[in-house]
Amino acid sequence: MIPKYKRILLKLSGESLMGDRNFGLDPKMLAQYADDIKAIVELGVQVSVVIGGGNIYRGMNESETGIERAQGDYMGMLATVINGMALQASLEKSGVKTRLMSAIKMEQIAEPYIRRRAIRHLEKDRVVIFAAGTGNPYFTTDTAGALRAVEIQADVILKGTRVDGIYTADPEKDKTATRYDALSFSEAISKELKVMDMTAFTLCQENKLPIIVFDMNKPRNLLDVVNGKPVGTIVQ
Repeated sequence: MIPKYKRILLKLSGESLMGDRNFGLDPKMLAQYADDIKAIVELGVQVSVVIGGGNIYRGMNESETGIERAQGDYMGMLATVINGMALQASLEKSGVKTRLMSAIKMEQIAEPYIRRRAIRHLEKDRVVIFAAGTGNPYFTTDTAGALRAVEIQADVILKGTRVDGIYTADPEKDKTATRYDALSFSEAISKELKVMDMTAFTLCQENKLPIIVFDMNKPRNLLDVVNGKPVGTIVQ
């Protein structure tokens, strides 16, 4: 089967790596994600990944912690590097070639992010993991994902979450919430559906980059998405 998408950016939350834990990394989740990514790499899909850092550090209220926002954001960026290293280790254990690229220089563990080099890695069928967000405070990893996807000319952003798409309300809190199969960018904005933060969302809208929100925790869902099966919710 020829996949529907040739080059993707997979956006994962840091919390998704916790599994059933309250903090940190669950080796079982890392192994499952590595297997799912390997399956689409073997189809010929070029894969890049952006992971959040919320399983290790979440920006907290400055008045409570005494840590100013910019400093807290840099701490969060370093958490994404740890997650990137963990996913890299799991992928390479599965036999997938990878490159970890960081927006903050740390040559001993990651390449500096260079757009043309990232594209070359993808063309050589290496999974590229983008760490340290955009390298700037005040921007989320959603924005980093949208920015990198536009830069590398990805066909789609696949946002892997714990729920199987976008709902009229939070399905974990409201049992009457119903799922959308498809939405336009303007519909998602007018209905105030929090798909991504506004900066990331606007970047996707301006560059006509579709977003698919799906349940990453269901094995082989990722494979179904890249093959064009009706999984999750598409915003375009």
